[in-house]
Amino acid sequence: MEGEYILVTSGLVREFKGFVAVDHVDLRVRRGSIHALIGPNGAGKTTVFNLLTKFLPPTRGQIIYNGNDITRHSPAQVAKLGMIRSFQISSVFPHMTALENVRMGLQARHGGSLRFWRSGKTLHSLHGQALELLRAVGLEEFADVAAVELPYGRKRALEIATTLALDPELLLLDEPTQGMGAEDVGAITELLKRVAVGRTVLMVEHNLGVVGRLADRITVLQRGRVLAEGNYAEVSTNPDVITAYMGGAAHA
Repeated sequence: MEGEYILVTSGLVREFKGFVAVDHVDLRVRRGSIHALIGPNGAGKTTVFNLLTKFLPPTRGQIIYNGNDITRHSPAQVAKLGMIRSFQISSVFPHMTALENVRMGLQARHGGSLRFWRSGKTLHSLHGQALELLRAVGLEEFADVAAVELPYGRKRALEIATTLALDPELLLLDEPTQGMGAEDVGAITELLKRVAVGRTVLMVEHNLGVVGRLADRITVLQRGRVLAEGNYAEVSTNPDVITAYMGGAAHA
């Protein structure tokens, strides 16, 4: 089907002084799906993310997004096309309020992120949109709270809200539940279900319970290569995956 896949990589390779971190990775992300990238430490997951979002250039291979070759694009060009990455470590401005953080994302989307001389009236026009995004991630009551004062789980929700402010078509999430307790993991999982509606999500995630609840498709990496791909039932019972990644606990 034409346009079925929003993101396709072909023979993607990244070498570091002779070490092959990503080894001929072919990835196809179906439009409107949640696609998870998993694997043991050192499997190459974050390197793949860095290649997709252009923070690293590939040694070889091709990246196609919405039918366009973006292999040599810059990070800014990729973001402008609608591929937006949320980082593993929270990237919000700690001493700005939740509302101000989201409004900064809206300013960036409208081409005004550096126009600090804009009038308060102009910035206020983004107030309603910012509140809507905070409401979508359950943070409306924390609008006037500085990011640094938010509990960890809510800070990650704020990061997602600021990412959504950029109106991504393809949202890349790097370990969205890392470092969270069970309660926060559950809340963020439900949040991701909601924000994924009408979007495509590609996520790196270590928590297999989260992957099982969210992902339509899973790609497993080992030593930079694709080890297996399929839905959760297929991947979690694959003997190679169990040996390489799950340590025998197929249904963890």
